Amino acid sequence: MIKFISLCPHPPILLPSVGSDESRLKLKSTIKSLNYLAQKFKKVKPNSIIISAPHIDWGFNVPLYFLAQNFKEEIKTYLTDFKSPEYYFEQGKEFYSYLKKDKDYALIGSGDLSHCLKKDGPYGFHSDGPKFDKALIKYLEKKDIEKLLKLDKIFPHASECGLRSFCFILGILETHSKVSGQGWKPKILSYEKPFGVGYLVAEILITNN
Repeated sequence: MIKFISLCPHPPILLPSVGSDESRLKLKSTIKSLNYLAQKFKKVKPNSIIISAPHIDWGFNVPLYFLAQNFKEEIKTYLTDFKSPEYYFEQGKEFYSYLKKDKDYALIGSGDLSHCLKKDGPYGFHSDGPKFDKALIKYLEKKDIEKLLKLDKIFPHASECGLRSFCFILGILETHSKVSGQGWKPKILSYEKPFGVGYLVAEILITNN
């Protein structure tokens, strides 16, 4: 049974061992949201984590640091690369068949939004950046999967790294909804961009409709 779903950013500066107090202060909303999710994670007590991320370092480690410190049970990682968002959405739909009925799962989609939101950001500024971030949040809130899957084509210069990881998680939810009859409801917890990269934290709730 799916007990917990979240979409999380993964900048290493979120970690006390990496980021300065000043940098972390600029991301206080992000940290507050991640701590909120950590409390939710503890309450549901999943015994298996499925986490998708675009690279095998901070992509996995940062969300797990906040949400699942000292987690001793199963963690399954899924690495996304440069295939289409549609591909990963379909992969997520198929992945659902591997979930076991006797386990309680936590799903975590790890990724940052655009990296080109400021001139002094990692990739400078491009108008696709803020447009991409605004559209992703809008379509996620509206559960408009069709438009979400096309964002990379509409804003090809957004330089994001989270869309495919998120689509994998949404694919799992798509099949879950069809099999269980349950729906899902997104809740945006925070969005910040002080360093020219969009950091989104969202919770997805399972509903009975």
